[in-house]
Amino acid sequence: MLSSALGRFRTISAIEGISYLILIFIAMPIKYIGGDPIPVKIVGMTHGVLFIIFMISLFEAKIKQEWDTGFVFQLFVLSLIPFGAILIERKVKKTVLI
Repeated sequence: MLSSALGRFRTISAIEGISYLILIFIAMPIKYIGGDPIPVKIVGMTHGVLFIIFMISLFEAKIKQEWDTGFVFQLFVLSLIPFGAILIERKVKKTVLI
């Protein structure tokens, strides 16, 4: 799965999506309800690095799969919402025969 640009994109999309959910639903409540900012610092930094890798892999997949800019923009916007990684996977599966 990691041998192709599409496989790398799908993998990092899932990992980045999970890190986003951990940040929103675990680390942020610990910070704002529990008063401990450390989890947000750790998970937030990790998520930030994963998001940068996500964007690089999205650009690589765009070139290799010859996706148009509109489609890539849709995938980017979906990455900004919780559970967006699920929708990204569905959109990618519709456009590519796996």
